[in-house]
Amino acid sequence: SSQSIQKIYCTIKMIASSRHSLLKAAKQLATTRQYSATTTLNDRIVIAVGGNALQRRGERLTIENMLKAAADMAPTLAALSKDHELVLTHGNGPQVGELALERSAATFDVLGAESMGQIGYVLAQALSSAGRTTAPIICQVVVDPQHEAFRDPSKFVGPIYGAKEATALSQSLGWVMKPDGEYFRRVVPSPPPKEIIQIDAIKTILEQCPDILPIACGGGGIPVSRIPSNPRTLTGVEAVIDKDACGAKLAAELDADGFIILTDGGGIWQNFGKPNAREMKKASPGE
Repeated sequence: SSQSIQKIYCTIKMIASSRHSLLKAAKQLATTRQYSATTTLNDRIVIAVGGNALQRRGERLTIENMLKAAADMAPTLAALSKDHELVLTHGNGPQVGELALERSAATFDVLGAESMGQIGYVLAQALSSAGRTTAPIICQVVVDPQHEAFRDPSKFVGPIYGAKEATALSQSLGWVMKPDGEYFRRVVPSPPPKEIIQIDAIKTILEQCPDILPIACGGGGIPVSRIPSNPRTLTGVEAVIDKDACGAKLAAELDADGFIILTDGGGIWQNFGKPNAREMKKASPGE
């Protein structure tokens, strides 16, 4: 339900980017759940890897740098998976923005699918080297094409720009640009996720193949909508779903015990990038 999604999304206690912080966050998930006979792990955890966690600020966005960043975190994820049942998801903001620069004629549902395959491969290769078999899943996520998010784009994609370059791109390409800290980035519509089409496939892997680590809903999933006259028919939507919102929905639908977000930031910030910004150790639903 939307209430359970909000509860998981808003009570995240920690954003971690180091081995110590990730293991500490996992240990805080003390609730023990009941499983079927095929599952022996105590906790089910959804871990979201931010797109920026695979592209460290100041580094070029290349496959080599992404593989290096993934290789750095893979041993920690593999170790965590020995004691917990994991589902991995990931962001794609920098990657999908870069693809959009290379292929201006492609729509964001297609670009999202491409970035999902790209990042899924990077994570799968890194985790394989750490001794874990993964199953990257191409996931479609239903959104409402009439949602107000399409009137006020908010999802950052692509690289950062200075003020003059951002203005020039906005005027020449019609992009909507907004501040991201001291720089500017392109923003696109980011409607909330309503339905994960492949959720049953993810559940089947967890229940029937406990040694396989699913990688699902990358980049928030491929945004699609249902045709009103024929709801079984799906069509792509020009948007990028927020990976944290989709990760929270994924965690809720899987009845996960915890949801951990990995990013290149040092914590959760209120009023990020503004003079009154403050780091929060805990976030309540009201905040």
